Amino acid sequence: MRIGELATNTGVSVRALRYYEEQSLLIPERSGGGQRQYGEGAVDRVQLIQTLYAAGLSSRTILDLLPCVDAQVNTPQSRALLNAERNRITRQIDQLAQVRDRLDAVISASEDPAGGCGYADETPR
Repeated sequence: MRIGELATNTGVSVRALRYYEEQSLLIPERSGGGQRQYGEGAVDRVQLIQTLYAAGLSSRTILDLLPCVDAQVNTPQSRALLNAERNRITRQIDQLAQVRDRLDAVISASEDPAGGCGYADETPR
């Protein structure tokens, strides 16, 4: 399939697919006329790349993991990398939960008329 078809099938822009190619995350074949040609596995590859990006992994980290994905093996290095990324995501979740709790406290305080926010007494400008 050509790049436009891959973009349509995955919901990823042509520009993003070209970026994946620049980063060596997605390697197309080339036709005699130089057009990119992607095999059937390209849809799954793009979906995997998107999932890993959504999890916050960098292009470099994804590139380091792809050989293990392609060979369907996991190595101590790939497990360590995945565990490090999982720990990073867990820390982010914990930080977001703390921010949410602080926002909840501010919301609760602002709903109390005696809370001193003063919004109810102000006239709009």
